[in-house]
Amino acid sequence: MSYSNKYTFAALPRTQRGTPLVLGGDPKGKTFLYTNGNSVIIRDIENPAIADVYTEHSCQVNVAKYSPSGFYIASGDASGKVRIWDTVNKEHILKNEFQPIGGPIKDIAWSADSQRMVVAGEGRERFGHVFMAETGTSVGEISGQSKPLNSVDFRPARPFRIVTASEDNTLAVFEGPPFKFKCTKQEHTRFAQAVRYSPDGSLFASAGFDGKIYLYDGATSELKGEIGSPAHKGGVYGISWSPDGKRLLSCSGDKTCAIWDVETRERTTTFNMGAAVENQQVSCLWQGAHLLSVSLSGDISYLDESNPDKPLRVITGHNKPITCLARAAALYTASHDGAVTAWDVNTGCGRRVGGVGHGNQVNGMWAGGDTLLTAGIDDCLRRAKQPAEGEVAVYGGSALALGSQPRALDHVPAEDLTVVATVKELIVVVGDVKQSSLAISYEPTCVTIEPTRRHVAVGGLDNKVHVYVLAGASLSPLRELEHLGGVTAARYSPAGTHLVAGDTHRKIIVYTTDEYKLAHKNEWGFHTARVNCVGWSPDGARVASGSLDTSLIVWSLAAPAKHTVIKNAHPQSQITDLCWLDDATLASVGQDANTRIWNVPA
Repeated sequence: MSYSNKYTFAALPRTQRGTPLVLGGDPKGKTFLYTNGNSVIIRDIENPAIADVYTEHSCQVNVAKYSPSGFYIASGDASGKVRIWDTVNKEHILKNEFQPIGGPIKDIAWSADSQRMVVAGEGRERFGHVFMAETGTSVGEISGQSKPLNSVDFRPARPFRIVTASEDNTLAVFEGPPFKFKCTKQEHTRFAQAVRYSPDGSLFASAGFDGKIYLYDGATSELKGEIGSPAHKGGVYGISWSPDGKRLLSCSGDKTCAIWDVETRERTTTFNMGAAVENQQVSCLWQGAHLLSVSLSGDISYLDESNPDKPLRVITGHNKPITCLARAAALYTASHDGAVTAWDVNTGCGRRVGGVGHGNQVNGMWAGGDTLLTAGIDDCLRRAKQPAEGEVAVYGGSALALGSQPRALDHVPAEDLTVVATVKELIVVVGDVKQSSLAISYEPTCVTIEPTRRHVAVGGLDNKVHVYVLAGASLSPLRELEHLGGVTAARYSPAGTHLVAGDTHRKIIVYTTDEYKLAHKNEWGFHTARVNCVGWSPDGARVASGSLDTSLIVWSLAAPAKHTVIKNAHPQSQITDLCWLDDATLASVGQDANTRIWNVPA
């Protein structure tokens, strides 16, 4: 059995309040780059559903930049490592790895000939370093500022210059090669956050948390003047030049972006991005004809100069680990921060579920027809409805208080009956009304309902699957199935003839539901760590399992000795949930905040 990765619905940029984010652009103008966790994400600018993910860093990546030649990308991480890797091959072969500073790298810049590179950040001995990209040989010293560097840029024309922006409110200019400190600029009164040279190198601009943007001569570093007075009411997080160097795009914590005419130093366009805290703009990029801005929520907006109040498109999704996955007409994913996204599987387009949600981690989710049910660690069960086909679901009505933290839920649509497993009890809900509860002495992890026999199976960390019978709207125990480890996942087959359960002991066991006996003698134990999720194909012929070991395995009920392993399905990230879209297509989500669609033909 073969498999292939059809699509990746990529994670959004990982944002942090008060911290600028750096977007990188392909010199050919076709893609853009950003980081999330230990991933570098490359997205097609025309069709952002096309994405590539690089995951070779061992810790959080902060910045990634294309070389001017377009053949390499340099990415810098929280440990001070820089990896330079190939963009041409799908495997992204590593060319070089260096450790220029001993702490987090915040920005990277290449020289115009792709030969030299400068990094800026928060090292122990120094805050920046300039070196040859081929050999790592030092070509000067970045010194003269007393606090960590937030931003750096390389002048794209000779004579070469480097400018850095620091948390000591200054800019420093270096001449070379070899690069030596020339002078500091002290116009900013708060952290200097961004410096960028114009495309021809004749000017450079700086932006800071004082809301100001200054313009300097690219060769002499002489102050030309201030852009706007001040440019923004909040801190300026990022600036980006237009390809012709005549205009400048800025983004700010005052929840606006602006375009400035460089010659007159006046604002020509204001983009109002919203009123909520998550509408603060933390990064921007002017890439060819596209103007991109990233909000604190991680959403990427394509700005429209002709209609500044409405972006051309907004790329949404997740930038925190995804915890749940469910399938109706759309594919629903929910994350650690309570965000729920509906994906169109054919286009890769994601839209955020509206209304008042949980606001924190979603632990259980069910989707079907026009209904979405979620349970979160606000200890509530919430219902979202899809108003009409093609529209996005919206949370409505009041939430049902559960009284303790929910761990999982399942639903029978024909009866509008939901069973929620919380840390204290099993709760039966009909419609939006709590009908009964049963106190439990174990910690539940999963729940699954077989509607024909009205059986409910609940996995527990006490190494058992607890099977109950639904009599009306109340539960009574039927039997217990012993495992060697805590049971972490359980699912009844679509026809209700089998139950599959996975555990912390790496095993997956299939039972027949007439007597709850083992369905076959073969032991399914090829995972190397805890099983996190299991799911049946719609025809009931195959089972998929996802694990802490980053792998997916597809098992056949008809040929129990055969299986397909998808190794590193989510590299360096455990798989948190999965579901089948049809008999040959599987969706998986993980802690890397990516959703992947797999083709797994029988």
